[in-house]
Amino acid sequence: MARDTIEDWTDQRRQLSRRALLRGVGIGAGGLVLASCSAAAKPAWTFGPAKAMAASSVAPTAVANQASDASPSPSAVASAEPARAATTDEISRHPSELPDSADYALYADGSYQDRQPRTGPMSHEVHFTTREVVAEVVPGTTMEYWTFDGRVPGPMIRARVGDRIDFFLKNDPTSMMPHDVDFHAVTGPGGGAVRLDTLPGNESELRVKLLNPGIFIYHCAFPDVPTHISHGMYGLVLVEPEKGLPPVDHEYYLMQSEFYTDQGATKAYSELVNAGHLAFSMANANEERPTFVVLNGRPESITGDRALGTFDGPIQVGETVRLFVGNIGPNLVSSFHVIGEIFDTVYVEGSFALENQSVQSTLIPCGGAVGVEFKVQVPGTYTILDHAIFRVHKGVAGALVVQGDPVPDIYDPVKFDEIRG
Repeated sequence: MARDTIEDWTDQRRQLSRRALLRGVGIGAGGLVLASCSAAAKPAWTFGPAKAMAASSVAPTAVANQASDASPSPSAVASAEPARAATTDEISRHPSELPDSADYALYADGSYQDRQPRTGPMSHEVHFTTREVVAEVVPGTTMEYWTFDGRVPGPMIRARVGDRIDFFLKNDPTSMMPHDVDFHAVTGPGGGAVRLDTLPGNESELRVKLLNPGIFIYHCAFPDVPTHISHGMYGLVLVEPEKGLPPVDHEYYLMQSEFYTDQGATKAYSELVNAGHLAFSMANANEERPTFVVLNGRPESITGDRALGTFDGPIQVGETVRLFVGNIGPNLVSSFHVIGEIFDTVYVEGSFALENQSVQSTLIPCGGAVGVEFKVQVPGTYTILDHAIFRVHKGVAGALVVQGDPVPDIYDPVKFDEIRG
């Protein structure tokens, strides 16, 4: 839907002209999409007032599995608002939920469909629905998430260079906000966002050709752009080279992000169990003080029974793993690392034309991505994290479980103290 006419917003939603809408987010004529985020510029229909805080004592959960040897001391503070009823049972899209091929002609209703034999460039019809939901971020504590298809991150789109995408964006009628998509893989104004603005209950369509291979971010870019990103609206587009990617045994899809709430940045996520409903904080976002730093939407989203190699089936010694990893930020650069592994190949900044070998950690800028590949050679549990290491206290840790027989020629524990439990 064009920005020039925004009408018929149901359920007491106001009619907004283009000029009034842009004034509401502090953007004048000719101004930037990322213009003022000051309190005076915030639209009344975006967020309510900040919530007062009240103290209460709760029992903490453990910091992410194997991510830290000692958790910070708990001193939980509950929000003034009790936890809301969750409208989705799980906010996290598991990393195993990605297409296994670039040859699916249709993504709709949450599934990849109509796989076709490829003889050259092909067309893909892709349908997303934006949904604003309430979900648990840690047990007993809720947040409002804005999503593509009800999960964080949104669905991965997988294609090859030269393919065409016929993209449909539907905004759920229950939404309170317009939404759109900026595809970093798309060449054209706004990455498509300026022609995908979609009001609640409406649907927009954009057709594009993919000109460059790589691993690309997409995100909502409706004003205020940082606010929409901060609520969970992002994902990856994988554009394979013309001849595809070399085969591997396992592929996974991860997204690092931050969430900014009225709880500030001083507590570990384990201290925020049963803390009520956490409201978004523009002040903490502007100061880059996240409450949570996470993989795939929430702390512990890929640990325990959701660990890679557990949730989706076993990873065996000798098999190869490829991780597609995005970092939406919106503020922090990621120092991506898997403890106990060395990346055999890194597709630097998501470019298949730029490869590094034998890498311990790799940087992922905000709004960027990377691909890493490695062969697992020793059984055990490997921790996935951002090596800006205090961030594990905020939730950015996961686990990859490898099965198989010991390999003493490579890894031979001779003597140690049994102190980890």
